[in-house]
Amino acid sequence: MNRPRGRAALLPGLWLAIFFALPFLLVLRLSLSDTALAIPPYAPQIDWSQGLAGLKAFFAGLDLEKYRQLGEDRLYLDAYLSSLRFAAAGTGLALLVGYPMAYGMARCRPGLRSLLLMLVILPFWTSFLIRVYAWIGILKPQGLLNAFLGLLGLEPLTLLYTPTAVQIGLVYSYLPFMVLPLYAALERQDQTLLEAAADLGASPLKSFWQVTFPLSLPGVIAGCLLCFIPMVGEFVIPDLLGGPGSLMIGRSIWMEFFANRDWPFASAVAVVLLVTLIAPILLYQRQQAKALEAAT
Repeated sequence: MNRPRGRAALLPGLWLAIFFALPFLLVLRLSLSDTALAIPPYAPQIDWSQGLAGLKAFFAGLDLEKYRQLGEDRLYLDAYLSSLRFAAAGTGLALLVGYPMAYGMARCRPGLRSLLLMLVILPFWTSFLIRVYAWIGILKPQGLLNAFLGLLGLEPLTLLYTPTAVQIGLVYSYLPFMVLPLYAALERQDQTLLEAAADLGASPLKSFWQVTFPLSLPGVIAGCLLCFIPMVGEFVIPDLLGGPGSLMIGRSIWMEFFANRDWPFASAVAVVLLVTLIAPILLYQRQQAKALEAAT
């Protein structure tokens, strides 16, 4: 009975091993190396011509120096905290905007649902980079937004190259990742539960908070994880909309890799970021497993 299940899990397990575990091990190995004037710019590298001696020299040259430097550099701690703040605020705003959208989609007639769902997915048909560049045309001083405010007789706003512009770009870009899980959770809810709550004297607002919202929590959590995790490591949006002064960890990693050519240090930053993001997911999965055991 367990053999078919093991075979079914073999392909996704192999996929994760090749495209996640192996690249992570390579980055981890790189983070334990030292910067060197070489191609690629790190040492030690395995000298296979020396056989076992070359392999021993390789492992002897690995150390935790880059992690020590990372702990001593306040800039990267500030970048981590700034990224977490941007991601937390962006996820919260996406939830505030996305929940009413998903709720309205789930409650409208079936024919209209398909159209609205297509409109949510439609931005994915356009290049992510082009969509971010479009916001430059909207938010720049002579852009569409200030032109519209001028028609209304209002003062122009300075938004481009500010934290507000980064936040707008994050919410806009990742909003579909919030709406789709919420829609899936809300659309399959049993409407007779709301009718039962109304029969028991609950108001529509009370029915929402005591019936609809608790049942949609799996979609809320899934949407928040799908938004928060990529927002923390985002590079394109803060670079284009936030300008050179924006401080986020994704941009810092890019600078270390391509500007400073310090691959080991950039790899150490990436490893710490990955561990930081995986930890809450593992805790959530453990909590869900405990809840499932308690229910059974």
